[in-house]
Amino acid sequence: MKQKEQLLHAGLLILRIGIGISIFFHGLPKITGGIETWTAIGSTMSNLGIDFAPTFWGFMAAFAETIGGILFAMGLLFRPATLLLIGTMVVALVMHFTQGDDFSKYGHALDLLILFASAFLIGPGRYSLDAKILPKIA
Repeated sequence: MKQKEQLLHAGLLILRIGIGISIFFHGLPKITGGIETWTAIGSTMSNLGIDFAPTFWGFMAAFAETIGGILFAMGLLFRPATLLLIGTMVVALVMHFTQGDDFSKYGHALDLLILFASAFLIGPGRYSLDAKILPKIA
């Protein structure tokens, strides 16, 4: 049983690092894109009836993917970072649905939403900075 538990935590580590780095690189051009990029991304909030501060919302989405991706990979402030990523994926899904996109367009956001929601519930695992620094919340 001890080996099974070690494999579980190693699997969580691989998942966190792989997905976290991928999300970081997905968000990097968004966060470095500046105000025009943030405004364009943030305008998708209008699909939820939120028409104010599109630049702020776009920056938050870019922040969630870049900084949240790094935090996710490290397992640091894991659940707050995961909540940011969940929110970003929900908005992405709503955008795709309101545009009438098919599964080939919204599938990636749906997959990530499922992954982040599951990760939120499971936690970062033993091989995370939360487990080392903040063991009470990991």
